Amino acid sequence: MTQRPAQHSSALPPLAALTAPTLSWNDTSPHSDAFDDLYFSREDGRAETEHVFLGANRLPERFAEWQDTRAFVIGETGFGTGLNMLCAWACFEQHAPAHGRLHLLSTEKFPLDREALTRALSAWPSLARYSQVLCALWPDAVSGVHRLHLSERVTLDLHFGDTTERLNLLEGQVDAWFLDGFAPSKNPDMWQPELFEAMAARSRPGATFATFTCAGIVKRGLKAAGFHWKKVPGFGRKREMLAGGIESPTEDVRRSATPWFTPPAHRDAHHVVVIGAGMAGSSVAAALAKRGKQVTVIERDAPGAGASGNRQGALYVKLAVETNHQSRVYLAGLLYSQRWLGQLAAAFPQEPPLWQPCGVLQLALSDKEANRQQRFMANHPLPESVVSAQSDALSSLAGVPVSAAHGLYYPQAGWVQPKTLCEQLLQHPNITLRQGEVSALQQTQQAAKTAQWQVTLAHGETLQADHVVVATASLANQFAQTAELPLQQVRGQVSELTLPEGTQGPEKVVCAGGYVSPAVDNVLTFGASFVPNNATTQVVEEEHQRNIDELRQALPAWVAALEASGVALTPQHLKGRAAVRAASPDKTPYAGPVPNAAAWQRDYAVLSKDASKVPPIIGEHHSGLWISTAHGSRGLASAPLCAEVIASRICDEPLPLEQPLIDHLHPGRRVISALVRAQ
Repeated sequence: MTQRPAQHSSALPPLAALTAPTLSWNDTSPHSDAFDDLYFSREDGRAETEHVFLGANRLPERFAEWQDTRAFVIGETGFGTGLNMLCAWACFEQHAPAHGRLHLLSTEKFPLDREALTRALSAWPSLARYSQVLCALWPDAVSGVHRLHLSERVTLDLHFGDTTERLNLLEGQVDAWFLDGFAPSKNPDMWQPELFEAMAARSRPGATFATFTCAGIVKRGLKAAGFHWKKVPGFGRKREMLAGGIESPTEDVRRSATPWFTPPAHRDAHHVVVIGAGMAGSSVAAALAKRGKQVTVIERDAPGAGASGNRQGALYVKLAVETNHQSRVYLAGLLYSQRWLGQLAAAFPQEPPLWQPCGVLQLALSDKEANRQQRFMANHPLPESVVSAQSDALSSLAGVPVSAAHGLYYPQAGWVQPKTLCEQLLQHPNITLRQGEVSALQQTQQAAKTAQWQVTLAHGETLQADHVVVATASLANQFAQTAELPLQQVRGQVSELTLPEGTQGPEKVVCAGGYVSPAVDNVLTFGASFVPNNATTQVVEEEHQRNIDELRQALPAWVAALEASGVALTPQHLKGRAAVRAASPDKTPYAGPVPNAAAWQRDYAVLSKDASKVPPIIGEHHSGLWISTAHGSRGLASAPLCAEVIASRICDEPLPLEQPLIDHLHPGRRVISALVRAQ
C-alpha cells in the first residue's frame, strides 16, 4: 500500500561552508565531541560494517546476481569516515560481475577534513588502496553535491548538508540503505519522521535497509513511512539490530507545481550518437563510454575545431552577488571540473600539461566591481580553498604587477588545453569518431516496437541509435526537434604573442574584462573578444586591438615593461583564432531532455493567461533525444558536469545536482518562460 507522499520544497538551502567536527582521538579512532559518540567500533569497525550494513542488506549475494545495465545504488545517512562506503566498494569488486557498476551516495553535515579522514582510515590497511583514492579526491566542505569517480565502475556522490534536507533534494533512487549516524539518543535531530519519509520517496520498489539501532523512534518512523522491519542479531555486544525494506515507495510529488520538468520514462541505451566533438560532445561521449555504452561521435570538422580549439582555455566562473540557481550550477561545475581534470591529467601525463591548476585571479578594475566582489564574499561563506578576497597580495599572486587593489582568488582553478582534452576524451574504446555533418533526425518505430532514432548525414548515409545527444554549440537548434530553443551566436577571438626568451609572464590566469593565461612554450594567449550575433571566424585586427586594450588595462606596468624591452604589442604582430560560441537568453546552459515544444505550447497554453493555473499534465519530450549546449565562454566549468547530468539520466542513476538545479538546466525552461510572458 502506497503511503502518503512526503512534503518537499524545491527551494535550495543557503550555500554554506560546512564546519568540520571537533574530534578526540584514541590512536586512529575518532570520537565526536559534539555528539559524544564513536565513528566506528574500537573492537573491529570493519567487521561491524560488514555485519550490519553489507550482510543485513545481502550485498554479497545481490552484487553477485546483478544483471541490470544500470548501476546498483547504495544510499547512506551519514558518511562519517567513509568506512561503510569503502567496505561496500571492496565487496562490490569481490562479488559483482565485470559489467556491473556501483553508485554510492552519502550525506554528511559535518565532513571531516582531509587530514582527519586520512588518519581515521589508516586504521584499515586492508582498505588502503580504496581510502587513498577517496582522500585524494576529498572535496572542499561546501554544501551541495560532490561527485567523485572512485574507479571506472564506481561513483560516489557526497551530499554535504543536513541529511533529511539533502535526501529531499536528491534526484535518484536507491536499492539499499545504510541507515547510519550517531545513535538516536545522541543525535535525535536526525532520526525524525521526515528522514524516513525522504528515504521512502527515494527508494526503488524492493529497496532494503539496515541499521545498528532498535530504538523505538526508528521502528515507528520506518513503519509509518512504509518500510517493513524485523529484529536480527546485532554485532558484538549489541544483541539486536534492524533490517527490512519497502515494496511500494511513496510517490515523488516534488514537480506537482512544475509538471513539465517531470523526467521522461527510462529507455535502454545500447548505442548513443553524439553530434559534436567539442567540449560538450566529447565530455558526454566519455561519460557514456565509461558507463559501458557504445557511442558514435559525429563531427563535421575535427575534435575541438570550434570554440574548444584554442591553445589554452581558462577554467573560471563569475558568480552572482546574490546566490541564485545559475551560480549554484557554475560553482558545482567548477568544483567538479577541478577534480575531473586532475584525474585526467594524472592518467594522461604530457608536456605541456593537459591541465594546470595554477590558480585564477579575478581583478576588480573599478570601485563598482570591487564593491560587487565584496558583497559577493559577504553572501558566499566559502572556504579559502575555493575562493578568497585579496588586496595586498595581488601582484605577488599574479607574478607580475597588477593595477587593481581588489580581487578574488580561486586557488584550485587554472587553464586547460581544450583541443587536446577533447581528443583525449574520445580515445575510449567504446567511442567511434566519424567525420560528417548531420542533416536530419527522425524517430522510427522498429519491428520490436522500440522507437529508435535515425540520424541522416549530409551525404545520405543513415545511422540508428537508441539515444541522440545534440552538442553542436550555436548550431544545436538547427534540427526540427530543437528549433524552438533560443540560442545566440557569440563570436570570440583570442590573441597570441610570442614572448622573448626569459620574459617573466603571469603565473596565474588573470581575468578582468578579458583573461590572460601563463605562457606555454613562450606563447602568451589572451582575450577573448565578445561579439554577440556574429558567426564569422576570420581573425580581424580590430579585435586584436580590443584584446590588447584589455591586457593593458589589467596589467599596465607589465605591458609597459614588455614594450620597453622592444616587444611590438600591435595587432599586426599577433596571431590569433576566432570561433563562435553559443549562449542562451538567460546565460545558463541547456542540459537535459529535449521537450516537444509544440506539445508544451498546447498543453500549457493557459499559463499565458494565468501563470498560477498549472495543468496537471506531464511534459512531453522527444524520447531519447538530449541536448548539451549554450555553454558560452565558461564551458570548462559547465560542460563536464552537464555531461554527467545527461549520462546519469540516460543510464537511470542518481544525478550530480539537486533537483531544483536539474530543472534549472532543463532545455524546456525557455518554452515555459515564453508562455508565462505571453510571447
